[in-house]
Amino acid sequence: MRTVSMAYRLRRRLRPSFSLWMSSKLWRRRLVFWLGAVITGLVCVGFAYAAEYAFDLFLLAQAEYSWAGLVLTPLGFGLCVFLLLRFFQGGEGSGIPQAIAARAIEAPSLRNRLLSLRIGIGKIVLTTLALGFGASVGREGPSVQVGASIMLTCSRFAGLGRMRGVILAGSAAGVAAAFNTPLAGIIFAIEEMSKSFEKRVSTLIMSAVLIAAGAAALIHGTGSYFGRTNAALVEWQDWLAVPLLGVLGGIAGAGFARGMIAQAKLVPKLLHGWIARHRVLFAMGCGLAVALIGYVSGAPINGTGYDEAKAALDGTLEEPWLFALVKLAANLITQASGIAGGIFAPTLAVGAGLGAAVGDLLPGIPAGAVAALGMVALFSGALQAPITGFVIVFEMTDNHAMVIPLMAVAVIAAGISRLLCPQPLYHALAGVFIDRLRALAVAPKPVVKKEAKKEEAGSAPAAPPPTPPG
Repeated sequence: MRTVSMAYRLRRRLRPSFSLWMSSKLWRRRLVFWLGAVITGLVCVGFAYAAEYAFDLFLLAQAEYSWAGLVLTPLGFGLCVFLLLRFFQGGEGSGIPQAIAARAIEAPSLRNRLLSLRIGIGKIVLTTLALGFGASVGREGPSVQVGASIMLTCSRFAGLGRMRGVILAGSAAGVAAAFNTPLAGIIFAIEEMSKSFEKRVSTLIMSAVLIAAGAAALIHGTGSYFGRTNAALVEWQDWLAVPLLGVLGGIAGAGFARGMIAQAKLVPKLLHGWIARHRVLFAMGCGLAVALIGYVSGAPINGTGYDEAKAALDGTLEEPWLFALVKLAANLITQASGIAGGIFAPTLAVGAGLGAAVGDLLPGIPAGAVAALGMVALFSGALQAPITGFVIVFEMTDNHAMVIPLMAVAVIAAGISRLLCPQPLYHALAGVFIDRLRALAVAPKPVVKKEAKKEEAGSAPAAPPPTPPG
């Protein structure tokens, strides 16, 4: 009798869990969510191929005519801003601040201004165009907004709910698929997007990252972003590069972050009237400035900076100090223009140049080691996300011998940056979007008088009084 009673109680306890597990509604939601993760992975890979092809076309034009950038880049900046204002408002900049801001906004109508299928498509088109015209942007940040938009759309279709968790999962899937770094996608979602570990949505994040990265790997392969490097810090003198690059990366990263925040807040206020009327012309001026910097310096500042970072890892980057300075300036000017494009890859490229430059001052250190340290230092200093920076570069180089030095330089750079720039870059930029949307939500509606309404409705005006005779 006791055995029967225990078996009965066990069945009663398992019945709700079994019913929930076999729920057709629950499985339909899961399948739609997983389908969104697959689509995110495939779209990000297609985005990568399109962006690389577009930039190759720009390089061909520049190789044929050295002055081509002076014409193409300003025109391209103007075209991108025109399309942005006309069709894809909300798709400017990196895309990561929009995803962070969307998680903080409860109203669906306001959230749709930052994340939607239309904005996701526009982000791909505009970033590809920007690279095709020689802008200094990356595609990894936009992949975050694209992934969040796709997952949010699929979740609405399935009635999944938990929109904050869905946005987090889509953002992580975008990073994982763009960099081919699944672990970095999870860390990015925890450290940068949410600033905390959310246990309730951890399964969502991991499943989205796993599926998106797997779908991307089927097409793009499973190799690391920069290939495998075996460089290491062998002698004790080599470790001097860690604190030196940590301090330099923290200072340069904080300066870059403060510049980005200042131009996002101050430039529209200082030049509000002119920019509001001539946004396209302002963008063309920024494009001309980028083209002139590249033409005068002779440094390869256009595009994502992937080839230059790879050259720094191989020890073949020419004039690294010059490249790091002009690439950093090109990144700031490009972002000031308001076109779509990210800063992940360009920031890593600047960091690689900084590392290669320090390597020239400290001969004997392997080029791959000091370039990797520079990438982590500047990334951690600019974004104040040391774990994300360390994990991204570690997965992109697949170098286990550099784990401890990369972690150390990330902590130093992030600490220096927090002293000089207390507010993290992406969250400060997200605050700009939040304030803008809240201002739109509370803006008073224009009062329309009854007489004006009658005229708009098409009522005929009163006939003029007859002219008196004589």
